[in-house]
Amino acid sequence: MLRGDLVTTATADPTTTTVARDFTDFRTVVSQSFVPLHVTSEHRDHFRGRIRSCGADDVQLTEVTASAHVVERTPELIARADRHYYKLSLILSGTGLLIQDDREAMLRPGDVALYDTHRPYSLAFEEDFRTLVVMFPQRLIDLPRDLVGQLTAVPMSGKRGMGNVVVPFLAQLGSNLDQLGGPAGVRLAHTAVDLLATLFASELDLARATAGPHHELMRRVLAYIDSNLSSTDLGPAQIAAEHYISTRHLHGLFHEQGTTVSGWIRTRRLEHCRRELLDPVHTSRPVAAIAAKWGFVDAPHFSRVFKTEFGCSPSELRRGLTVSDRLLPPSA
Repeated sequence: MLRGDLVTTATADPTTTTVARDFTDFRTVVSQSFVPLHVTSEHRDHFRGRIRSCGADDVQLTEVTASAHVVERTPELIARADRHYYKLSLILSGTGLLIQDDREAMLRPGDVALYDTHRPYSLAFEEDFRTLVVMFPQRLIDLPRDLVGQLTAVPMSGKRGMGNVVVPFLAQLGSNLDQLGGPAGVRLAHTAVDLLATLFASELDLARATAGPHHELMRRVLAYIDSNLSSTDLGPAQIAAEHYISTRHLHGLFHEQGTTVSGWIRTRRLEHCRRELLDPVHTSRPVAAIAAKWGFVDAPHFSRVFKTEFGCSPSELRRGLTVSDRLLPPSA
């Protein structure tokens, strides 16, 4: 497709590549590729940009190569959106300055940083650069939003600790974006998000000395829940007893994170069910069997809560997979 100086290609390769030689067109495609953004540049007359993207199951990886510019997510743009995403940038060349939640992160090659599309932020590139952006719904991360919010605009190095494991994987996936459009695309997308959750948890653990007094307890509670999601007995009383606290204290911990114990358990179970329904490996497995595996013993109840959470029934989700073999991320 050719429009002005904007060229978009989509062939047998499942990736989409857009080359813009005009700043106005680049500004448009940036908002179309991510969430609506305000984009400015002092180099409009000689601007160059390329965006290469592929995704699976609401997880989108995008490589951006461009001239210097600034992107801003403003309160006005946020007010028009009803979907909550996280974005993570891995700088491949050049530098970037990310600002969100009164924090600043100067990012250099090999660094990653997280930002929340439902809160204002800005990202400034003062020279030609290349970055890999991972965008995914916040519900895919098995950590409370308030905890993850402590990591926005915090630089994380890809050269040490857990970053030395996660960042090379992301870089390799970025170099092989077409794999997200293949049979293993959904599993690769989920692996990427799970690794990011592990990186975030590691960073939060490193900061636990300065965190609130409930941080370590909450970490153990969440780990216990995830390890016992298949148990139909899992509930506040069992969790509280296992951790030698009162149910009132347990409910207070989750209230601090803006959620409830039962709500958290239900959300985690539904997400595991959704993943298995999308996974071609489980195509022949009955929906009811997948639901029961994750603690839903009442099939009609499972279908109702699943549709409420995801906007479609389990069977409808599975039929969508059969038709296209993968689900592309919706525009935000």
